[in-house]
Amino acid sequence: MVGSFLMGWCGVVFKADISYRSDFLAIGLTTGYLGSVTTFSGWNQKMLELSVEGHWVFAGLGFLIGLFLAAYSIIFGVETSNCFRQLLVRSSRYGVASSRKSWRVDSHKRHLAVLAVFLLLLAGLWSMSGILMRQEFNSNSSETQLWLACIVGPLGVWVRWFLARLNGRGLGKTGLLKWVPFGTLIANVSAACIMAALATVKREVNTKTCDIVATGIQFGFLGCLSTVSTFIAEFNAMRESKYPWRACIYAIVTICTSFCLGTLIYSVPVWAKGDN
Repeated sequence: MVGSFLMGWCGVVFKADISYRSDFLAIGLTTGYLGSVTTFSGWNQKMLELSVEGHWVFAGLGFLIGLFLAAYSIIFGVETSNCFRQLLVRSSRYGVASSRKSWRVDSHKRHLAVLAVFLLLLAGLWSMSGILMRQEFNSNSSETQLWLACIVGPLGVWVRWFLARLNGRGLGKTGLLKWVPFGTLIANVSAACIMAALATVKREVNTKTCDIVATGIQFGFLGCLSTVSTFIAEFNAMRESKYPWRACIYAIVTICTSFCLGTLIYSVPVWAKGDN
């Protein structure tokens, strides 16, 4: 809910203003940060765990209520950010104007400076996470998987950013189904499938090392690879377009495909073994 709400601010209303300062900042806030705050694969896995125990009604309600809350969170974010924008416009009329040009990253030197700063931050965070992961692993602490997730999390963001290039291209040379964001769809479905596969491995192997590695990858890499906020932003854009039925089809295809494949990967082996 929080990620979808903030997506209404940074990814819808103020996206043009942020892009005016820097396109990289806009991508970092929306695709990077807000896309990683929410996770579709974790949501899908929780519904699989409910269904494997026979709670099919609760699994269905979990998808419906989750979709409803996320959809209205971004709507609430858009409305509140529009009100805030109006306040900014009124304040600028009374002399409280912002220095738009001075903070704009519009030159090669400024881009290099910002890139260098963030690369140093990333290297520092990776180094700190690696050191703490090793310390926690030696002390048999459960926080080891958290630091592993911090290490592999950025990789999930990069993969999702590369997949985002498929959005709006459609299929084939003719560009069939251009309205379908295939990049986000592939990221969410693939992350949900890998999440289910790792959950199956954890049940079968059941060792400390396997649990730490699998949980760290699930929480970090797959949590950042999949996204609810971007999915809901695309859903909301389709809902407000001339063809609102596309939003329903997009949501149904994403949820049903992820859940059905997850059932084959996770639920069927559990039922076959009789562990539920």
